[in-house]
Amino acid sequence: MNSRELFHILAAIIIFAVIISISSIFVLEQDFAESITKAFFFAILIIAINIIAKKMMARALDSDVEHELWFWERWGVKAHQYIPKPIPIGIVLPLFFIIFSLGRFKFPVFLTYEARALKTRASKRFGFYSYIEMTDWHHALIGAAGIVSVLVLSLITYMLPLNGVEFLAQLAAYYAFCNMLPISKLDGTQILFGSRIMYVTLAIITIIFTIYSVIISLGLI
Repeated sequence: MNSRELFHILAAIIIFAVIISISSIFVLEQDFAESITKAFFFAILIIAINIIAKKMMARALDSDVEHELWFWERWGVKAHQYIPKPIPIGIVLPLFFIIFSLGRFKFPVFLTYEARALKTRASKRFGFYSYIEMTDWHHALIGAAGIVSVLVLSLITYMLPLNGVEFLAQLAAYYAFCNMLPISKLDGTQILFGSRIMYVTLAIITIIFTIYSVIISLGLI
């Protein structure tokens, strides 16, 4: 992991912690210090698990994956239609939604990823490694690993006999759901381009998790 990637990941964790804890400002919670501490722990846990799962899958494919903040770079479909200075939409959108919804709506989408083949891949030009370069299928596998890991975290957390961990499970489900959106360079887009069947399957599972999380948060169960 290079310094640039680490900086972007740390920025994502900070923004995630802010949008998790900012709701306590609107509801005037007394112990804000405890709230922000818990928010940082949850943010680190979710983002770290997602990134580690992607890097492990990439390593299994003799490749490497690098993360960066989600930037808005194009304003049209033509080659020259680029914004002069890319906008860090992975920071702007989450803050916009949490502020204008007064802490009610969280949009935890911060990072995108880019995978590239390692030199060792060139020596395995057979079977599963018939292509030296990374294909859309390989990108989809890496993205899916990240989504599945967060869903597993949500499931395990729901099963733990501990008080207060339901919020972590809900955050993990929301994180998976928002990152499954097939827009720009998000995980969902890369999974969709690699395999529609994989995308639809993961989308259905993620929606189920998210609906259940909403029901829990509303106190209907």
